[in-house]
Amino acid sequence: MPRCYPPDPDWPVDRHGERAVFEALRNQLPEDCALFSSVALTERGQEREIDILVGWPGHGIAVIEVKGGSVSCEQRQWWQSSGTQKHKIQSPVTQAQDAKHALLRFLSRSSTILPKVRAAHLVAFPYTTVGKNWQAPDCPRAMAIGQGELKSAAATVQRAIDNEGKGFQPLDDAGCLSLETALEGTLPGQASLLTVAEEHEHRVDQMTRDQLKMLDYLRHMRRVAVTGGAGTGKTWLAAEQARRLTKSGERVALLCYSRGLARFMQRLADTWPVKERPAFVGLFHQLPIEWGAPPGDDDDSDYWERRLPLTLGELALQRPEADRFDSIVIDEAQDFGELWWPPLLSCLRDPAQGGLFFFLDEAQRVFARQSELPIALQPLALGENIRNTKNVAQTFASLSGERLRFRGLAGPPVRFAQCATDDALYAADDQVEQLLDDWEPGQIALLTTGRRHGEQVNEVELGGYQRYWDSFFEERDVFYGHVLGFKGLERPVIVLAVNGFRELDRAKEMLYVGLSRARTQLVVCGDLELIAKVGGEGVRRRLMSAEQG
Repeated sequence: MPRCYPPDPDWPVDRHGERAVFEALRNQLPEDCALFSSVALTERGQEREIDILVGWPGHGIAVIEVKGGSVSCEQRQWWQSSGTQKHKIQSPVTQAQDAKHALLRFLSRSSTILPKVRAAHLVAFPYTTVGKNWQAPDCPRAMAIGQGELKSAAATVQRAIDNEGKGFQPLDDAGCLSLETALEGTLPGQASLLTVAEEHEHRVDQMTRDQLKMLDYLRHMRRVAVTGGAGTGKTWLAAEQARRLTKSGERVALLCYSRGLARFMQRLADTWPVKERPAFVGLFHQLPIEWGAPPGDDDDSDYWERRLPLTLGELALQRPEADRFDSIVIDEAQDFGELWWPPLLSCLRDPAQGGLFFFLDEAQRVFARQSELPIALQPLALGENIRNTKNVAQTFASLSGERLRFRGLAGPPVRFAQCATDDALYAADDQVEQLLDDWEPGQIALLTTGRRHGEQVNEVELGGYQRYWDSFFEERDVFYGHVLGFKGLERPVIVLAVNGFRELDRAKEMLYVGLSRARTQLVVCGDLELIAKVGGEGVRRRLMSAEQG
């Protein structure tokens, strides 16, 4: 999906033709494109509007004039009909051509490159059949999108740019971002960055509240697997589902695997009224320990992967029914091992009919264990990224395997600092120092993919894991973490140090997690060749067109 401006246009009822063309292009254009609706231009007191504008790296710019209804041209006079009403209209070809020239003149004042970029103008008649042999002196057939071309509108736009466009330079990724910046307005300085971050935070809060309405669909479902890519709000939905079930009178367990995510859920639940707090909130492995299992050594993998989960099943059968659960809600369920599911089912008062609500993203399977859900669950897919700014979301989109709609604001450009893998931590520290000129320390987190940052090691050794994670939620200082422990968590600014991967077979998933933790500003430090080897060409293109740190 391309970057869309605005992300979700508010279409007036009389502009359904423009909406049809915009949505067709949104579904067809590749992710590195920019798609604009209703671009207003004012020049020497004269106002013009571009109905739809496309910026396409590797090709150029397309200005599209859209006319709904039935459109005809008779003796060089253009007509538009709606129902039985027919009226004269200005030539849509002339409108598109004039708007293109006005746009190029505007861009010449804000960029030295864009005015030289290949640009074409087209007309689109989404409800008019345009014959294959139709021609007009000022509009070759290749520059018209009729009703029959709507399903291949992007291909028509590409051919028009390549074959009919004026200008000798194709648009590159940097030029496309310059186009977006020119038409959106720049965001220089501390006040602007913080304003953008605050606006994005408010938008995320609003969209999260709106998304919670989807839990109404789960009222009569008892076993559901909710899937969605990074930023789709799974953690918030999981927590709210546990809260609602508890409020309805059920005894509920809200579980996950990661320490940081568990602490987040505990702190969140502590803010709810007592009658809405689940009976258990926290780590899957903590539940058997609370029920009497002996604690184990952190380095004893057999204890955590096999013995403790099996002990949970034994303890569950020994507990009185009052201690077991009516429903179990799991966030990041892809982290759970195959051996863990049967003991977990034993924790239900009714293993056959008890509530099971799993929230997961298979693309974030970063731990060296494989499993499949042991029972059939009703699938429910989330299709909108609501957490990340569009620039951040576009950077990791190709890693997801999901085709998501990006609802965030555009946000500041992603930044990339090229360096050797062994130097990524040093480069990341330098980036943090620069970011502190514009951001508060508590808004920034530095994450690693390989060895942990020295600050993280020291904080855990001195204060223990609970104090370490509480410092993250207090948001007073820069936080130092590892992508393996940061799933389900986020900060406005993430500096990702790609300082190697212990296991290459999990590297893609780890990169995906790291890139997707930033809500507003993302800075990546590392060797582009390694990152491209792990993340593919889509990530390479995004980082090559990013601001160079």
